[in-house]
Amino acid sequence: MLTNAPEQPVPAAAVSDVPVDGALAGPTGGKNSDGRARRMDVPRDPRTAGRATSWVTLAVVLLALHWFAFQATDFRVDALVTGANGMARFISEAFPPDMSSETLLKGIEGALTTLWIGLLGTTLSVPFALLLAVFAARTTTPNAFTFQVARGILSFFRAVPDIVFALIFVTAVGLGPFAGVLALICHNTGVMGKLWAEAMEDIDPGPEQALRTAGASRWQVVSNATIPGVLPQLTGLLLYRFDVNVRSSLVLGLVGAGGIGLLINKAIKTFQFNEMLTYLIIILIVIVAVDLLSGWIRKRLQQ
Repeated sequence: MLTNAPEQPVPAAAVSDVPVDGALAGPTGGKNSDGRARRMDVPRDPRTAGRATSWVTLAVVLLALHWFAFQATDFRVDALVTGANGMARFISEAFPPDMSSETLLKGIEGALTTLWIGLLGTTLSVPFALLLAVFAARTTTPNAFTFQVARGILSFFRAVPDIVFALIFVTAVGLGPFAGVLALICHNTGVMGKLWAEAMEDIDPGPEQALRTAGASRWQVVSNATIPGVLPQLTGLLLYRFDVNVRSSLVLGLVGAGGIGLLINKAIKTFQFNEMLTYLIIILIVIVAVDLLSGWIRKRLQQ
């Protein structure tokens, strides 16, 4: 005959480990003296105080740097306010723009020259940028020495502004758009070579490894795997740089490198502000057109 087994008492330790309302119960059944459930204290993050100190230090350093920058650049809001009358007079003299046929023809011719400077400065830098990019990419460079030399050349061309190159070439070959083209070739080689080298380093290494395993030479790997693998990125970056170079060629004209920038500089120096406004409108139309065209081409390449 079966009999019920006597109930075994539950140990107090087991009762105290049962969670009550998401908290661990204590010896009193998970209740405080006032009947509310006990909750565990959330431990403090020991890094909180260090983070707060770092943020405060960073804020103080930034404020100090800005204070020194304001002092060094003589940044004064009152000077801008007092010069508002001169700016208003400058703008009033620029309107209405000079729409005479002579001014429009000179402006269109200068804008086209600016466009040609940007085009040649971009396309003629492609061979130099591509060669240096191959040597400056870790995945395609022959050795560490070549890598460092290529990176150093790209850094130099990238660090020297195009307007400085323009001043140098104006001295060497004289005033005119040829100096602007040479300046853009040098600067664009540095910028585009760096961007292309980084694109080559980020591609899938599978095709390159497969060709190396099959016994292909370094240049065979580069021409049949590396460049085809990054061709869309290279083309997109090239179009972006063409857009930038057209804008840069406008600035180069201000230092004698030809184009519509030279006409703008001449109009300002002779106080022909209405002519200046006409040239600005023309170059604005050209830049917007180039921007829309390059954007359309990039979108087509991504499809």
